[in-house]
Amino acid sequence: MIRRRFLLTALAAALGTAVTGTALGQKEQKEQKEHGAKGEGQAKKHHNHHDGKQLVGDKIKKDGRHDIDKKGAYTSAVDVKNGKIAGMHVKHDTKGEVPVKKYKTNKDMSKESSGSMKKTAFIPVQAQYLGTTWIGYAYVDDFGNEEIYWFPYDMILDGDTGAVEYIPAA
Repeated sequence: MIRRRFLLTALAAALGTAVTGTALGQKEQKEQKEHGAKGEGQAKKHHNHHDGKQLVGDKIKKDGRHDIDKKGAYTSAVDVKNGKIAGMHVKHDTKGEVPVKKYKTNKDMSKESSGSMKKTAFIPVQAQYLGTTWIGYAYVDDFGNEEIYWFPYDMILDGDTGAVEYIPAA
């Protein structure tokens, strides 16, 4: 009898917590929408990681500006000089040049994004960059999402000059 009463009490407490948590979650979402519309506080932006090395491909062999990606109204291009990335530019179709931020990290973030990550059991050793620094060029789109293009340190002409430490979104 005691065991049965304990189980019912525990079940009721869990159910009450779940219902309360859902109600609080809905209240927080409503507040975020209201505050976001007023500009007082915005929801966390999403980080989309891209493998810049793969996107550049053989274009790295020819100096000049090369388009590597197009996302909606945004076109991303890299400047190549002597076989290295000298910089990245992002242009909006109507707004023109968009500010680009430079990040650095010791983790291959291009493999972290589920969209670009391929689930394979075997990765050739030549495809891995172990113990290297990664440099990312990022811009923020119209929806507040951050698009980041990651390159191994040895592909960057100026290394990590001006790059800030990348802290992944929680």
